[in-house]
Amino acid sequence: QKTAYELASGDWSSDVCSSDLTSPAAVNATGIGRVFQAKGGPVTALDGIDLRIEPGELFGVLGPNGAGKSTLIKILSTLLLPSTGSASIFGLDVVTETARVRRIMNLVAGGVFSGYGLLTVREQLAMFAQFYGLPYREGMAKVDAQLASFGIDDIRDRKISALSTGQRQKLNFARSFLNDPWILFLDEPTIGLDVSAARDVRDRIRAFQAEQPGRTVLLTTHYMAEADEMCDRIAIVDHGRILAQGTPTELKRMVQKDALFVVGIDALPASMSLDSLRALPGVISVGARDADGSDASGVGSPMLRLAIGLKEDAALGGVISALAAGGAHLQEISKSEPTLEEVFVQLVGRGISESDETSNG
Repeated sequence: QKTAYELASGDWSSDVCSSDLTSPAAVNATGIGRVFQAKGGPVTALDGIDLRIEPGELFGVLGPNGAGKSTLIKILSTLLLPSTGSASIFGLDVVTETARVRRIMNLVAGGVFSGYGLLTVREQLAMFAQFYGLPYREGMAKVDAQLASFGIDDIRDRKISALSTGQRQKLNFARSFLNDPWILFLDEPTIGLDVSAARDVRDRIRAFQAEQPGRTVLLTTHYMAEADEMCDRIAIVDHGRILAQGTPTELKRMVQKDALFVVGIDALPASMSLDSLRALPGVISVGARDADGSDASGVGSPMLRLAIGLKEDAALGGVISALAAGGAHLQEISKSEPTLEEVFVQLVGRGISESDETSNG
């Protein structure tokens, strides 16, 4: 098996994506900054970004418009030079080893389409296979495989100009997989797609990583549910800085450090009160609401949902035992977690769709 350097510098071949990913990081960025010159003066799009992504990760970058997400993608994918700092892709410097980086990566940007309207779908992919330096037979075999994989084989002879938005984006993805990239940069890839098309794209991204150990994806998005569902780790970016990063669970714990459970019972035993539940070991807070969501006094209510805050999950056992000993009948138990949207609002100070006139590039 070849190393990253050997594959990136050698001839293009079918083994361009090796499982022997010997670089210490798929992405290693240190102090990345980018300043644009504008009429009103310099505009800082990125301000000291430090980022490390391991081989095989699906890493998400969340941020509002103007946070610097697309600028970061462009620098890492060699389309834009950083003003300060350094970055490498599988050990290859994005500034000094641009050609080698481009051999092992690809990019898909939502709402952007590269191609010629007079070409058919298959002709378009064949053209890019030649751009990527693939031998003719191998290139056409990959073209046909991607047409089938993305469910667009039935439109292979349709002109690009006649495609819908969803079909064009699926074609973008089919094009990006032709060179078997080690790392795939996705900049808002599902923007403008309907629910079905977006689901198909997400499924294909997962399959792309599952087919070859070590394949890495860097995804920028402002769809919270998409990031929560897909990403191994997430960085939240605003005003060109990373405010926090971690797994979705770790980020949620930043907002809610205590365990919160909702326990449904038929009624609170007459021998108990909310205060007696609050006195149990490990219990921080207890609130009670009727099944319809209205406030409840507790004693004698026909159906209650108890919102119980705990120091740790293990304390729930004592609460359940106490309720059962008092004669309460358990109806349901669920753990309540904050959403990524709530994490984002707490860190950034506004919702992801809210504008901020001070946001940059």
